[in-house]
Amino acid sequence: MTTTHLTGTYDETLSLLAETRAFLTLPPDGRRSAVSQLRLVREAMRITSRLSQVLAWLMVRRAVVDGVISEADSLAPERRLSGQEVCLAEPSDDLGEVPAGMKRLMEQSRALYERVARLDRMLERRA
Repeated sequence: MTTTHLTGTYDETLSLLAETRAFLTLPPDGRRSAVSQLRLVREAMRITSRLSQVLAWLMVRRAVVDGVISEADSLAPERRLSGQEVCLAEPSDDLGEVPAGMKRLMEQSRALYERVARLDRMLERRA
């Protein structure tokens, strides 16, 4: 992974984190049922989990590029992308009431996580 690609992905992750934070700080819509609000909270946690996992993985990759850790050390299980069970789980409920902005964040964070998961698998195979 090149430094330029690493920086671009890092910037993309931070941008999505900022967008997620801005979206989540909006006051709750009082017209939504408690169940609907709970669905939103669950998906918001899934978004933040995806982005946190990606950010941690990117920091490990940056440490490799900067010579702080070796490539072999970066492939230790605790330094690999994790959280697949949560991050790749499909929403179990109808998301019809989910605002468009939230749906977009869900889609973008999942696409980013999936892209980084592919990179992580490629690095494992290469080792």
